[in-house]
This record gives sequence, structure tokens and C-alpha cells, in this order.
Amino acid sequence: MVTPTKKIRLPIDGVLLLDKPVDFSSNDALIKAKRLLNAKKAGHTGTLDPFATGLLPLCFGEATKFSQDLLEADKTYETILHLGITTTTGDTEGETVHTCAVNITLDQIEPALSQFRGPIHQIPPMYSALKRDGKPLYEYARAGITLEREARPVTIHDLQLLEYQAPYLTLRVTCSKGTYIRVLGEDIGRLLGCGAHLRALRRTQVADLTLEQAVTLDSLTATPETERVNLLAAVDALLLSFPPLHLPDELAVRFLQGQRLSLGKEGVLMPQEEGRVRVYRQSNGKLLGTANIKEFGVLAPERLIAKQDGE
Repeated sequence: MVTPTKKIRLPIDGVLLLDKPVDFSSNDALIKAKRLLNAKKAGHTGTLDPFATGLLPLCFGEATKFSQDLLEADKTYETILHLGITTTTGDTEGETVHTCAVNITLDQIEPALSQFRGPIHQIPPMYSALKRDGKPLYEYARAGITLEREARPVTIHDLQLLEYQAPYLTLRVTCSKGTYIRVLGEDIGRLLGCGAHLRALRRTQVADLTLEQAVTLDSLTATPETERVNLLAAVDALLLSFPPLHLPDELAVRFLQGQRLSLGKEGVLMPQEEGRVRVYRQSNGKLLGTANIKEFGVLAPERLIAKQDGE
């Protein structure tokens, strides 16, 4: 009997900007993309609910070191609220709890939306992955158990009305990390006096990454296997919100060893007085990692790219 040869996974580095389809969990989408790319190491930068679609940045190889930066980033969504119906989950996946006639006029909507712009507090939904005593809240919810949850501060940077054709209210939301759009939809419906749930949700932007740059699983599948890696963005696509800093070769080697550098004494031009930066080797433009510029121009390494040949 011939023993089947195990396929060797490739050490691919980069970011796939995926347009996640409906009815796929984020993990399912990651597993499929990882298989299609035959990648050795992969991770995502925050989940989208199965009913949601849109931008899901997937990290491969060295890019996984920087996935946390997108977890912390602001995000933009477009969503359709179905007024007059509330569900157990706040979206289309739940069972109907209450129905109400919708007599909301356009004049009532803008005053309601204005109540949710800026810093607000949200109570996390029971149907969420937040854990209590080691179990996600959705497990308690499925067992019919409702637990007390503390309200959490989030920020709605922008909330715009795109369209209203009763009972459907289409909104664009730009928000801070930790914001539940389902909860926002329910709270808007509650303020309008008719209740609401999300009929659709699409993420269009994460930090500086946009949906226009994304590919679908179908297009990834249709691309010849040897060309799929060309669909990946560079690792530093995750770090574009940080100013760049370029180090000469000697300092680059010391930086990759985890040494702190005094930029003022070394004569390196600093992009800012303090704060986070993305660091490159000056001679070839290769990303070295991220760092923090501290007081007195001290550069403190954070996450580093694995050493390359000759380093």
C-alpha cells in the first residue's frame, strides 16, 4: 500500500483582504482561504457574524504578529434595520420576539440617530462570544439563561442615514472597537418606539483597509494555485496608520536584536516625537517590525519580523 504524501504547507507572509460571504463563520472563511493558499500559519483580525458579509482581513505568516492592531482599530459598516420586529439575537438568525406597526416618519429618524453619535454605553448581547466563567454568553442564551452584563463604553464616530423605505432603515456606522451593531440597531428601534433587528450587515472598512481592495472566496478559488499568493497585500498593510521610520543597516541589525536605540544620538530623522511607528531597513525598504518612540527619542522595539538571511 502506498502511503499518501502529506502536503507541505508554505511559509506565506501577507494579508488577504477577504470579502466574507454570508453564512460563513469567520473561522470557516479562514480555514478555506488557508487551504486554498496552502499556507502554514494563518489568523484573522476579529470576527464577523455568519449572517454578516464584508471585509475580513486574514493574516498569514509574519502578518499574524500584527493582527492585534486591527482588533483595536475603528471599523465602518453598512446595515439595514428592519423596524417593527425584534428577535432573540438582534438579527435575522433569531426567533421573533415582538412585532409592532411601523409609523415612523423621516423627520423622526434624524433626532433619534443624533442620540447615538459620540461616546455611548452598550450592554453586550447575550448572543455574543464574551465569556463568563469560561463559557461564551451565547451558550447560556441557548440554554435559556440570561445573565447580568455591565454596560461598556464605545464611540460612534459617524452615523449616517443612507435610505429609509419603511420598514427598512439603511445606515452607515463608523465606530470604535467593541461596538455591537446589533445592539445599536436594537437601541435605535427602542428609541423610535417600534423595535428593530438587523436585516443585513456589511463591513466596508477596517482602519485604512477598504472593501474595494477585497477578493471573494470564489475569485480566490478561480485563480490558478500558483498565482493566488499574488492576491495578498504586504504585511505592512496592517500598519498604515503608523508613520514610517527607516533605519540604516547597522541600526536595523541592532533593532532586530531587540535593542533600544537612541535616535537623536544616532542622527536618525524621527517622524514624530513620541508614539508608535512601523520600522523599515533603509537600504532595501523591508519591514522590520513596529516600535514605540519614547521620551528623548528612544526607539523601543515591539513586534519584530523574523530575521532574514544575512541579519
